[in-house]
Amino acid sequence: MEDLFAGLRCRTDLAEGAVLLPGFAEFWAGQLVATIQRLSLEAPFRVMKTPGGRSMSVATTSCGDCGWYTDEKGYRYVRADPLTGKQWPKMPDMFFELASAAAKEAGYPDFSPSSCLINRYEPGAKMGLHQDRDEDDQASPIVSVSLGVPARFAFGGLLKTDAVQRHDLFHGDVVVWGGISRLAWHGVSPVRETFHPQTGAMRYNLTFRAINAALFQP
Repeated sequence: MEDLFAGLRCRTDLAEGAVLLPGFAEFWAGQLVATIQRLSLEAPFRVMKTPGGRSMSVATTSCGDCGWYTDEKGYRYVRADPLTGKQWPKMPDMFFELASAAAKEAGYPDFSPSSCLINRYEPGAKMGLHQDRDEDDQASPIVSVSLGVPARFAFGGLLKTDAVQRHDLFHGDVVVWGGISRLAWHGVSPVRETFHPQTGAMRYNLTFRAINAALFQP
């Protein structure tokens, strides 16, 4: 059914500075999934805990100059993977080029991501409404790539109480938000149990960010 309606979906402006690009990454999707599998051999997926001690419902890993991490010490970006003690895997050229191209298409021609957070959603996993505030580089946009089974994406305003719009994201869809919408609240509803030929029951999300290097911790 997704394939039947793929051609009917078109670029959608979610808000000023925020855009949904349906199928933008579809050409590279198979290679992206294979690359995720390779990266996870170097930096395995793990379920992290929030500073309050709650386990996240998604499993995560990272690549790039630093990786996003959370535990009882708080949310932060770290140069080395605390699980392995090694540097995070280098961001693959394909990842960088895709993120840069998507940002350019959305009106951000100078985007240079330094980190990619990779989230793996099993059936029932979700991401509550949140803002991306930890980067100290709000002049750069966020680029989010969806792979695998569909998900319902929630996109709100600058206040948590603002109205939220919801959009179904499919394999290869990309969402970019920056400018006045850089701190928009966003999240993902629980992923339903279904199947995708490239990822099985899983959904993967690549989130590319530019981060102030002064924030990197050991």
